[in-house]
Amino acid sequence: MSQGVHYRVSMPRPHTHLFEVRATFPPGPDLLDAVLPVWTPGSYMVREFSRHVQDVSAQGPDGQPLAVRRADKRTWRVEARGVAVTLAYRVYAHELSVRTSHLDGSHAYFNGATLFLYTEATRGLAHHVTVEAPPGWRAFTALDAHDGVFVADSYDALVDSPFEVGPHTPLTFSAAGVPHEVVVWGDTVPDPARLCVELQRLCETQARLFGGLPMKRYLFLVYLTDKGRGGLEHQASTALLFPRVGLHSPRGWEDFLTLAAHEYFHLWNVKRIKPRAFVPVDYAQENYTTLLWAFEGVTSYYDNRMVLRAGLMSASRYLVRLGETLSALQGTPGRKAQTLAESSFVCWVKHYRPDEHSPNSAISYYLKGEVVAVLLDLELRRATADARGLDDLMRVLWERHGDGAGVPEEGVEALASEVAGKDLRAFFDRAVRGTEELDYAVFAHVGLEVRARPRESTSDRGGTPAPRARSEARPRGWLGITPRSGGAFASIVEGSPAQEAGVYADDEIVALDGWRVDSAGLLSRCEDKLPGDTVHLTLFRRDRLVEVPVVLGQKPSDALWIARVDKPTEAQKTAFQAWLGTPWEELG
Repeated sequence: MSQGVHYRVSMPRPHTHLFEVRATFPPGPDLLDAVLPVWTPGSYMVREFSRHVQDVSAQGPDGQPLAVRRADKRTWRVEARGVAVTLAYRVYAHELSVRTSHLDGSHAYFNGATLFLYTEATRGLAHHVTVEAPPGWRAFTALDAHDGVFVADSYDALVDSPFEVGPHTPLTFSAAGVPHEVVVWGDTVPDPARLCVELQRLCETQARLFGGLPMKRYLFLVYLTDKGRGGLEHQASTALLFPRVGLHSPRGWEDFLTLAAHEYFHLWNVKRIKPRAFVPVDYAQENYTTLLWAFEGVTSYYDNRMVLRAGLMSASRYLVRLGETLSALQGTPGRKAQTLAESSFVCWVKHYRPDEHSPNSAISYYLKGEVVAVLLDLELRRATADARGLDDLMRVLWERHGDGAGVPEEGVEALASEVAGKDLRAFFDRAVRGTEELDYAVFAHVGLEVRARPRESTSDRGGTPAPRARSEARPRGWLGITPRSGGAFASIVEGSPAQEAGVYADDEIVALDGWRVDSAGLLSRCEDKLPGDTVHLTLFRRDRLVEVPVVLGQKPSDALWIARVDKPTEAQKTAFQAWLGTPWEELG
């Protein structure tokens, strides 16, 4: 057996959702501490993967049993006495997400952080994985295989290379001279040929931005499910979770492309250009940085931009989607309570653990980070007469920090000021370190402006002018609640009439002014009234019937869209084309 750490992963009874793992460590100290990460890179929450580990035993090279005990929540301590140690254990895997592991009769997916015990002493050695798959199944991963054994040059590389095992036939294509595979589970793709062509265009568009691809092959793992959406980036692969019905509509197909573009952009931004606070990754606890907005928010900006640049989305459609993003931010009261830097720093206890108060107290570093990235791009363009933009900042980051050594906390701001040729401290003070409203005036540089209107319904995302003409121009009544299916309230908007009157999250609506109503009807009927009118809500609160009078406010104008200025100058038209690559005249 070659030097390093060796794993054997089997799944003899898939219906039990139990992986069986044998991990062999080379001779070392008298006491060997085998540990499991508490989180996985790219998903910033402590998930306590060790809770799914069971039946741990240890033996020496001759099969003799070795004493093993649990030292803490993530550590198994073995009385190794200096010999090689093999740990045998099982891991329960029945959570289908991109950050965990899942095993059933149809396939096996495992993220290394959930499955592979390791030691700090051997973390930098080669790690070898043998997969014993059921008949007719095969393993897919971005790792190289030698004689049927997958090899990672370190534990960090292993954790960054998820496995999918099943009876799959992959789709293949080449982009920028690099082979790519697409493995799909859960359903068939409605148009596999189109998927490959469009993914190829996306990948090559991103390769052009950075001057080539940083890996020798790439793997897309696609999980088509009944619900859920998300992705997790890796060094040479990604796992994508997406609703299967989405691929059958134009909007859904577009959403899938932006998801794929987002995770692919992480090849550079996160996997190689990364916060210095993540170097090396500490798997035992939270790793803190104020820069997640620059890695996730900027990537969110580029996911739509890359679909546009690849010719898979029109400029008009891009601006609609951008308007929807602005609307989502405007509809989040937490933008006035939490800075973007703080959102990045405390994501471990905020972003991935939302509750009914989260919309009032927090902001997503993805969401606001994307908007700030747009504004930073336009600010760079305005400062340099369109000679430079965010693309140039990304290339400088790649050139100076693409070696994986990490970007210091002040690094993004410093390089942005360098690209702009002026100090951008005031921009970052407001956009990243402040809670005042963002300044959208910079859109004028490209002949655009941001406009606002009230939302027409709870499903109104903004992004466009009012979808229908209203028969009256009068203001509309507003409660300030976010409904949940079933008639209960998911959250109450900070400072809203409902909050001031004493309506609580989880209250269940029964009637309005004595008439039965559901949550959708409640909002509609309140909008038919005027600000200042009093309504009486009949509610169930923890099974008790209560009545709450509420004085309605005026519905806010938090649906935003991006419109062309009425009389654009030639300079604005030129700047617009330089920004989006589309002539002004072709903008619908």
